[in-house]
Amino acid sequence: MVTTSFRAGHVTGRLTSSDQSWRDPKRYLWLLGAGVPVLVSASWVLVLTTGQAVFWWLGPVLAFGLIPVLDHIVGKDAENPPDSVLAWLESDPFYRWTTYLYLPNQYGSVVLACWLWAGGGWVAMDLVDKAGLMTTVGLIGGLAINAAHDLGHTRQRWERRLSKIALAQTCYGHFFVEHNRGHHVRIATPEDPASARLQESLYAFIPRSVLGGLRSAWQLEKHRLTGRGKSHWTLRNEVLNAWLISVVMLAVLAVWFRPVVLPWLFGQAIIGFCLLETVNYMEHYGLRRKKLPSGRYERVRPAHSWNSNTVVANVFLFHLQRHSDHHANPLRRYQALRHVDETPQLPSGYATMFLLALLPPLWRRVMDPRVLDFYGGDIRLAALPPKRKLPQRQRVGSGDGQRVLAYRRGAAGVHGKAGHVLRGHRAVGRRSNQPVAQGLS
Repeated sequence: MVTTSFRAGHVTGRLTSSDQSWRDPKRYLWLLGAGVPVLVSASWVLVLTTGQAVFWWLGPVLAFGLIPVLDHIVGKDAENPPDSVLAWLESDPFYRWTTYLYLPNQYGSVVLACWLWAGGGWVAMDLVDKAGLMTTVGLIGGLAINAAHDLGHTRQRWERRLSKIALAQTCYGHFFVEHNRGHHVRIATPEDPASARLQESLYAFIPRSVLGGLRSAWQLEKHRLTGRGKSHWTLRNEVLNAWLISVVMLAVLAVWFRPVVLPWLFGQAIIGFCLLETVNYMEHYGLRRKKLPSGRYERVRPAHSWNSNTVVANVFLFHLQRHSDHHANPLRRYQALRHVDETPQLPSGYATMFLLALLPPLWRRVMDPRVLDFYGGDIRLAALPPKRKLPQRQRVGSGDGQRVLAYRRGAAGVHGKAGHVLRGHRAVGRRSNQPVAQGLS
């Protein structure tokens, strides 16, 4: 068992003798996630020593070439922390410092990349080389949003500030507001721009989610500040002060390395936030919460998020693939998130599914039968495009039956084991800047 105490609003814990045999097998592997920004240095050194310019593309090659292969070879992550160690696990400072470490690595890689784009590094770069480096830096920025995501789900004010700093590279500071107070409340509803509809392509989803998230974040902050009798045109506006960090960062880098670096910085920012939006696309594709007679939506349940549980992607994404538990327990830190088989399951890890999402016909061929089968063939229960006339029931083709058979069991059992392990939470609108904390006792 774990003994817990509460100090300054935080849970602390220590293992008793009966729990000391449990060890986190991924404890030191998490440092690999914090070390991703080293890819810029590695690319430069490899190009410098071998003369092979292909190494500027090291980031995308590893992320979407090697990681899917390793995911397949290493397989599923069988480790779930038991209930009795959660408080101790969340209070262990090692895990917090792992996410903190990402930030200096992140901005060190940005500075190094700017030096290289500006002509430094004793190497000659053409446009293709610079584009490869830009893509690698963009992937680092996209993973920085993931680190910011974990830091933003906390009551610690200084960690939430670190979250904004991590988001500055991709100029996506409004995510701090929209994700916590928008997406977590509206997940899997038509009002949530970050929840993808059935048969919606990634290329239609990204602009809808980017623009919708922007509008939502601005309206949330405007409503919060006007409700307090203050103008929303103030640095107290969490959207404005987050954007200001990005402006300052870009200005400093443009002065330091000359404006020649700005196109590459804007390009990597676009790649970074498009990576985030692709993950959003995968996480709730086609899933929908029921609207109750009262006009409100049912509580968020494990059935409203797609999950995956591959070891390699779990390590590099800080357990982002265990998404149902995250929505059930938004303040639970990454190392304590748990997987339950009865939640909707993606057929592979995030890196592989990212590649599928880039090819809409292939994505729909794999995912649409899973969505339909999860809802027992009743397409009316899925997230449909607005004002689209569809038959009352649509069956999965016979050729897809064996492929999605397991999802019938998942749909039937989602109220069982998943409901026990991943406690549902109440969707409540918030005016404060505190992260959503539904489902926490």
